[in-house]
Amino acid sequence: MSSCYCFRWLAAVLVAGLPGVLRAQEVSATVKVPLRTEMPPDTVPDIPEKAPYFSHRRLVVQYDSRYSIINGQFCTINGLKLGMEWRGRVRTGAAVYFLSTGIPTRQPLPDNAADEADAELRFRYLALYTEYVVLHNTRWSLSGNLQVGLGSVHVRYLNDSTNIYDRTPNDFLGVIEPSAAAQMRLFRWASLGAGAGWRLPVLVAPTIRRELGGPVFYLRANILLGPLLKVARGKARLFTQEGLRVRGLNPYTRDKFYGSKTAQEDDK
Repeated sequence: MSSCYCFRWLAAVLVAGLPGVLRAQEVSATVKVPLRTEMPPDTVPDIPEKAPYFSHRRLVVQYDSRYSIINGQFCTINGLKLGMEWRGRVRTGAAVYFLSTGIPTRQPLPDNAADEADAELRFRYLALYTEYVVLHNTRWSLSGNLQVGLGSVHVRYLNDSTNIYDRTPNDFLGVIEPSAAAQMRLFRWASLGAGAGWRLPVLVAPTIRRELGGPVFYLRANILLGPLLKVARGKARLFTQEGLRVRGLNPYTRDKFYGSKTAQEDDK
């Protein structure tokens, strides 16, 4: 009787102690796993501030030589640009253009013109331009350009009575030129580029508009005065290629046009 009672008491003790043992084992297993540490709510990580869009200004001087076909003849229009560049993306400024060589014209001549006078069409104008770089890296850039200008146009002819060259009164001229250009950086302070666009004369007689309107091709040479001053002060070498060697797209261009690696992994 007593042995049966002892056996029952021992079984009750073991059953009562079994959940405690299991809980001890569970706690010990949980302690072995490294816990994830969370930042306190008052702690804010240091995130670098994005530079303002119109920062890192540069003064840019451009020699802009434009070519066009007027009345079936190839002609040159030389120009000079002075403007500012912000972060290598936005350029704006003013330009002056003048026709370097006269071209034959079909415009009506005055009565005092010689019978076989070689009449030439000449024009010049001042323009405001803005340019946005769509795609670029350390060596190449692709941009869109828009110019709006105001100027004058006249016809140069030989005066029959004086036997000297004279010209007709100036006519008011408006010019709109959208174009696209590609540019290659030769050095940190100089680059060469080429582009193509269309010249649209406005606010002028239809006969002159038909002659001056047409495709435009141009070459340009850029000089960045900021990096050139560093060369003059001895802070940089003149013909250095430092920072201009292209090894694929830069991170900004790759993320903008092709997506970041994180986004590509999410799309899979």
